[in-house]
Amino acid sequence: MIRWNLSSRARELSGGDAIVVSIPKSGRTWVRTFLCAYFCKRYGHPFSLQPEQHGDARVPRIIYSHDRFEQRTKADRWAAIRGKYFIPAAELRRAKIVLLARDPRDTFVSHYVQLTRRTRETPDQLKQKEIGEVLRDPRHGIASMIEIMNGWLDELSRKTNFLLVRYEDLQTNPEESFRELLKFLGESELDAEAFAHALEFSRFGNMKKMEAAGAFSSKILQATDVADPESFKVRRGKVGGYPDYLIGEDLVYANDALVKLDARFGYT
Repeated sequence: MIRWNLSSRARELSGGDAIVVSIPKSGRTWVRTFLCAYFCKRYGHPFSLQPEQHGDARVPRIIYSHDRFEQRTKADRWAAIRGKYFIPAAELRRAKIVLLARDPRDTFVSHYVQLTRRTRETPDQLKQKEIGEVLRDPRHGIASMIEIMNGWLDELSRKTNFLLVRYEDLQTNPEESFRELLKFLGESELDAEAFAHALEFSRFGNMKKMEAAGAFSSKILQATDVADPESFKVRRGKVGGYPDYLIGEDLVYANDALVKLDARFGYT
């Protein structure tokens, strides 16, 4: 694909040591919390989801982007013309790239819940749709997610500095998976104390408890309605939980859609 970003947002998506690309609800907040907890602990800074603000050159600047998906689902006509949400092509050539993947069926369900229960900016027309309608939506639906994931893998896997990280592997073996991620980011010698701290700090139960208590200053980790568990950013984290929401024809549709996902992701 041809990439350009002529908007002011291009600056936010540039200059990173690494870029984490993902479909929304693929575990990005978990990965970000772990990495921030690790580097803040290692270099003696208070926890922040933007540790680069401490001005410590030893802390890598990591950019997090939904790239193609955000461009497809958020861009109005003027934003589309400017390529507002695209990572600039030069940045993809220069920086280390992490593609964070999750089973699209789980990702879609979490994205649907976020759209309808958490995101205030979601148009009422979309909020009122049943899950089966959104599942088949040309922008927010599962087929769109799969198309974009395939496009990313084709585009990014040709790079030498590329790593595919699966949410399910992080869940099954977090120590090994996060160790591999840190090594890819340049941490050839891990700080054992910081690593253990980051694993515990980013543990699902701890993040959920802290979000409920309002312990995070960033809006990224604040519940929309503390009385509604479905409005939490840290919601369930369950692997294979999509049948709890997708049933009958919707489940068949989602399973059929998965056939088109690139086999290199390991979900088909």
